[in-house]
Amino acid sequence: MEDEKVRGPAKGDGPTDAEAAASRLLAATDWLSSRPVQTVLGVLEGGGARSRVVGGAVRNTLVGRPVGDVDVATEAVPDQVVELAGRAGVKSIPTGIEHGTVTLVVEHVAIEVTTLRRDVTTHGRRAEVAFGSDWVADAGRRDFTINALYCDREGRLFDPLGGLADVAARRVRFIGEADRRIAEDYLRILRFFRFSAEYAEGEFDREGLLAAVRGRAGLRRLSGERVRTELLRILLAKRVGVALEAMRDCGTLVEALGFVPRGGLARRVAEVEVAMGLAPDALRRLAGLFLHSRGDAARIAERLRLSRVEGERLAAMASVPMPEPRQGHGELRRLLYAHGATAVVDRLVLAVAGGTLGLEDGKAATRFAETWQVPRFPVAGRDLLELGLAPGPAVGALLARIQADWVREDFAPERGELLERAAAAIAGRS
Repeated sequence: MEDEKVRGPAKGDGPTDAEAAASRLLAATDWLSSRPVQTVLGVLEGGGARSRVVGGAVRNTLVGRPVGDVDVATEAVPDQVVELAGRAGVKSIPTGIEHGTVTLVVEHVAIEVTTLRRDVTTHGRRAEVAFGSDWVADAGRRDFTINALYCDREGRLFDPLGGLADVAARRVRFIGEADRRIAEDYLRILRFFRFSAEYAEGEFDREGLLAAVRGRAGLRRLSGERVRTELLRILLAKRVGVALEAMRDCGTLVEALGFVPRGGLARRVAEVEVAMGLAPDALRRLAGLFLHSRGDAARIAERLRLSRVEGERLAAMASVPMPEPRQGHGELRRLLYAHGATAVVDRLVLAVAGGTLGLEDGKAATRFAETWQVPRFPVAGRDLLELGLAPGPAVGALLARIQADWVREDFAPERGELLERAAAAIAGRS
C-alpha cells in the first residue's frame, strides 16, 4: 500500500499513537476545513490526483504556531492542475510552472499547488527537477524533516521521514546527509539557522552545525537578494541571539556578507526592543551586527540589495546625532524635526544597546519621539514674494535663514513674528 510506503516499513500497519493524535489535531483546524483549502484538494482529487497539504501549515499546527499560507503537493502535473481548475471554475496562475508550481485562487485565497518532484541535478543555488508520483522522493528533496510532513483533506498525517518525532523533540534536522542537502542549495545553511532559531529548543543540531561549517564557502555564491531574505528573517526569529552566536562561531556571517560581526550588539538590540516595548525590527538589528559608519551602510545595502528607503534608513542610523535626553526635550525636538521619529528612535535603541544611554532615559525619549507632533513651518516662499522680495535664489536663502532661527528658538516664534523678521530683512536689502 502507498500509505505504508510513505510511513516507512518500521512503522507497522497502522498509525502510531503520536500520529493518530497529530491527525486529530490537524482535522480540527479551521484552516484545513476552510472552503478554499477543501475546494483545492477536492478539485485535484476529483481528477484522480492524490493531493496533500505539506510543510509550514502542518508543521506550525503541530507546534502550536499560527498558520499563514497553505501549500499543497499533488500527483497532478502542472498542465493537469490548470485543466482541473479550469473545469471547476477556479482561477489558476502559472507562478512557477517550470518548477511544477501553479497557484490556485479561491475566494481571494491563494494556494500554491506543486507537483511531486525529484531532483535530477543541483547546482548549489537551484535544482533541475523531474515530476513524479513518489511521495517519499518528494519528501527526500526537502530541507528539514519538520518540513516534510503532509496531511490529506481529512487531516490524516503522512510522515515518511520521522518529522513528527523531531517536532515533538523541538529539533531541526536535515533530511538525510546534511552536507548533501547543503550542496544542493547553500541557502539551506541560513535556513538551518533560521528554522533552528524559530523551532528548536536547546542546542542546535550538531550535524547541521558541522555541515554548515564545511559548506560555508558556498554562501559566497548566493545572490544578495536571497541572503537578505533569510538574514532578515533570522534577525526576527524567536531565538535570534542564540542563532547569531552560532552563526558567528561557524563563520557563516562572514562568508555570506563579507563583514565581521560586532559581537553581541544585535542580540542586545533585540533585548532593548523588548524592554522598551518596541516591535521587533530586522533592519535595526542588522545595524547592530555591522554598522559603524555611512560607508558600512552603503556596503551592506549593496551586498543585500536593500531598497533605497532601507539603505537611507541604515545610513541614518550611522549618521544622525545621538540625542541627549538629559539636556531636555529641546534637542530631541530639533532632531525629530530634521530627521523624523524613525531615525531618532533607531539611534536611541542603538545607544541603549551600546551602553551609552540608560534604559529609562531611552524609554522616556522614545515615548516623547513617538508622541510629539512635528510642527509645520508657517512661512512659505510666496509669503516672501508678497513682502516684496524679488524672485530668485534670495527667496530660498532667506526662507532657510528664517526657518533655522525658528528651529533654534524651539519652534516658538509664530507666523506673524517670522513675517516681521522677513520684512525687516528684505527692507535691509533695499
